[in-house]
Amino acid sequence: MIALMKKQHGSLRPLDHITVVSLEHAIAAPFCTRQLADLGARVIKVERPEVGDFARGYDQRVNGMSSHFTWTNRSKESLTLDIKHKGAMDALLKLLKTADVFVQNLAPGATAKLGLSADELKKINPRLIVCDISGYGSYGPYRDKKAYDLLIQSEAGFLSVTGTPESPSKAGCSIADIAAGMYAYTNILSALMLRDKTGVGSHIDLSMLESLAEWMSFPLYYAYEGALPPARSGASHATIYPYGPFPVGTAIGKPATVILGLQNEREWQIFCEQVLLDPALATDERFNSNTKRHEGRAALKALIDACFAHLSIADVEARLDDAKIANARMNGMADVWDHPQLAARHRWQYVESPVGDVPALLPPGVNNEFNYRMDAIPAVGEHTDAILKELGLGASAIADMRTAGAI
Repeated sequence: MIALMKKQHGSLRPLDHITVVSLEHAIAAPFCTRQLADLGARVIKVERPEVGDFARGYDQRVNGMSSHFTWTNRSKESLTLDIKHKGAMDALLKLLKTADVFVQNLAPGATAKLGLSADELKKINPRLIVCDISGYGSYGPYRDKKAYDLLIQSEAGFLSVTGTPESPSKAGCSIADIAAGMYAYTNILSALMLRDKTGVGSHIDLSMLESLAEWMSFPLYYAYEGALPPARSGASHATIYPYGPFPVGTAIGKPATVILGLQNEREWQIFCEQVLLDPALATDERFNSNTKRHEGRAALKALIDACFAHLSIADVEARLDDAKIANARMNGMADVWDHPQLAARHRWQYVESPVGDVPALLPPGVNNEFNYRMDAIPAVGEHTDAILKELGLGASAIADMRTAGAI
């Protein structure tokens, strides 16, 4: 199932010698910092003593380890600190004095109350880049509202255009968190580039709502100045037809689903001639433009379904491929694990973890000049003693902190 990556030429990574300190939990901030680690950054993940990031307990699907945590936390060092204790806060501030980036996604205002606002940290480290990730941003009427992924999907309008006409549906993955993590990641990279020019750090105020709202720009513009928004259309395209899932093999006892998409009138004609084997349909007055096909989709679907009912999925795919019509299978998770294209491109690699080696996808994008960092997923507090020793604490001081519950 898993094919190891091919080694690239260089050994120097883009973010080697960059240190990131993160007060993070759940998905958005950990996904951001994992990507920084992929590029070589040293990421010190500050966790609560004993329990750590609460995402560690979401499930036990990966040999007893959480699926979310496995995904977002490789290549990091885990430092346990209860920063309500003075000794723990002193250790954190000492780290931040020489760090390059500080990422946090605690509740809005929480770090400021602790004396860890961007303004305060700038006094001890003017080069520090501070990235605050929250649901709605650091000011505005929604500032203090709780912001889970599903809630942001709703606020950003995603649910209004996703699902069936009868029922709105959320995305099957945490897209609001992913969007925020991606924009935090790219904002930090930009801030590092800017610091090279100015010598000073930046403060990044990033919200999940604004991140997902950017991804909603097509339906927003489609509904410009009060126009009707795209209708919820399940897995079909809201405005182009035929474009989406179609049943296959129902009349021959080999049911399956094919996803196909047509983009223009030339493809519609080829689709009728080479896939449906009905050239006359291309000029049928009911379907001779996308607008008409969209309006008459029920009648057209019946014709396509009748054709595909007597064909196997392999037959339909062969016709579509020969006609150069875009198509795909509706894969499940097991199919993606075994996807031949991912295997051919050596996208899987094993990483170490507290529960043994686990497979992990390499970051998207193949760069021939460096290898992505794919190091171990840490146990809670695995690196606490080593990091505190780096900060100059002796064994007895570390033992006292542990006894006091500070680490």
